[in-house]
Order: sequence, then C-alpha cells, then structure tokens
Amino acid sequence: MQHPNVEENKQKAATVSQEQDIGSSQITKRQRKLLKTSHQITHSKNVSLTSPPGSVLEESLSKLSSILEARKQVLKNMCAKYKSGISKSITPDHVKYIYVEEKYKVLYCEVPKSGCSNWKRTLIVLSGKASNPNNLKHEQVHYGGYLKTLNKFNQKEIMHRLQTYKKFMFVREPLDRVVSAYRDKFENPNDYYHNLFGKPIISKYRVAPSAEALKTGNGVTFKEFVQYLLDGHRPVGMDIHWEQMNKLCHPCLIDYDLIGKFENMDEESNFLLRMIGAPDSLKLPSFKDRNPKDVRTSKEITERYFSQVSLMERQKVYDFYYMDYLMFNYSKPFNDLY
Repeated sequence: MQHPNVEENKQKAATVSQEQDIGSSQITKRQRKLLKTSHQITHSKNVSLTSPPGSVLEESLSKLSSILEARKQVLKNMCAKYKSGISKSITPDHVKYIYVEEKYKVLYCEVPKSGCSNWKRTLIVLSGKASNPNNLKHEQVHYGGYLKTLNKFNQKEIMHRLQTYKKFMFVREPLDRVVSAYRDKFENPNDYYHNLFGKPIISKYRVAPSAEALKTGNGVTFKEFVQYLLDGHRPVGMDIHWEQMNKLCHPCLIDYDLIGKFENMDEESNFLLRMIGAPDSLKLPSFKDRNPKDVRTSKEITERYFSQVSLMERQKVYDFYYMDYLMFNYSKPFNDLY
C-alpha cells in the first residue's frame, strides 16, 4: 500500500509535460528539463467509516483515506496546471464509459484491464439483478444489458447523477495495462481483435507476411503492436483496452470521489464498498474470467515484453501514456527513460 509521503516523493521526482496531445508528439528531454517541478500535496479530512474507536481497523481506514485524498490532490494539481483551458461542458461522449447503479447511487468509470469485469459483476449484485458476483459469466457481464451507461440519460439526468451520486474509477500502471491488453487480445484466440486489428497491423508492419497471417490476423508480435500504437497514421483506430485512462474517464472534468489503484485492489475496493453502504458480505471478486490459466501481468512480465522493442520505442510508449503517469502518480517504469 502506498502512503501519502511515498506518493509525494514520487510526485517530486516526476517531470511535467506541456499541455499537448502526447499521443501524437513526443515530449523532448529539453522540455522535461525546463518544465521540471515538484508539487505540494495537501490532505482533506479523512472519510469517516464506522469502526470501533481506537481500533486497528479505524487506524487502517484513516491511513487509507489520507492516501486516497492525497492521490486526488495530485490529480487536481495536474489538472489545474495542464488542463485548466479545457471546456467545462460535459457532453454524453464524456460519460459513455460510466456505468450507473441506481440503488446505491454509484457511478463507475470503466478502465479495461484494471478490474472492470469484476466491478461490473459487483454493480450487478448491488442493483439486485444477481445474488453472487462469482456466478456471473463474462458474456453476461459485458453483453447481458444489466447495466446502463450514463450517456443513455438526457443532459439533466446526467448532471443530476454526476452531482449527487458517488463517482469512482480504478487505474493501473500504464505499461502493465497495455501489456495485459496485448496478451489478452493477441496471444489468445480472439476472432474479433485478430480480424479488426490483427490483419491491418500485420499488413502494415510485417515484412513479407504470409498469406495465412494476412487472412487470419493471428500472431501479431508485441513489436508490431507497439509500432501500431505509436503510428500517427494507424491502419485502424484506437481501442478502449489501450486508450489512455484520462481520455476514457475525463478526471479533470469529472470530480471522482475515489480513484483506486489496481495494485491495491483488495483494500481499496473494500473501502469503496463500505463507503457506499454495500452489504458487509459483498466483496469484489478477484478471479480472471478470460484466459484464467495465464499468469497475471506483473512488473517482471512487462519488462520482458518491453525488452523486445528498442529503447526509443520504450521511450515513445512512455511518452504516449505520460499524462496518465502524471495524473495518477505512477513512477517511471524503466530507469533508462528520461
């Protein structure tokens, strides 16, 4: 678990980019040097949860509350510094990945590869449409029509929910997340992704591809995927599974009550569930429902995949996700990056 002083130290070490589309232009070493700064973290009052006075539980919850508040403050500092010029108008497009649970008045912004399937299972149970999240299959969760997204409401209803419901999202170390997405979509059978993404990726980036590879889209290498990701003229568009997290959930426009981290999911999910008044018996599931035999993507696995690409490509991928690193206060993933 990260503590406020750890988050602060990381933030002091982080360099800051100018406001720009970092997906299309690289941040230079000189820009980083010129813009290098540190940030003060201020703490809000702790969230008050019911627990015996003076108990170990109360102390633990108080500490976690401070960490979560410090995390929000880092985000607010980043938004004030680099997103202050954005329009404050919220459109249906800004909230298309936010799921609504009416019974407990909760809004959840989906970040794929950061526990979103299990969060959807939990929301379905909270809504009373299922009794056990562990019994809900992947297809039911994503295609069963149990949950409604916020963009399906009219503007007045959207704003009412944003102003009165509890809002949360969970993020993940950006390069771990992109490796997890690549492994899930391209290293396992998946006709949809192999057809839609695999075929054009192989066609554009592979030297002398076989007829079979062009026909099926199977076997996209990690290097080919990185080439696609960094290409300003991609043969096929972006996808929610590897889109920048800040572009999915717009945290500079929407004031989330809790921004959790995948790396501390057990503790922070329990904190959120107690905060919204969920039944004590309800816990977020922790299983992998797609490709369950695959080892979960870790720092070591991420390093192994990125060893397959050049230093320049690693740098450019880091630059591509740089605003996510700043906003959500993650450390630089490799020592040889600037």
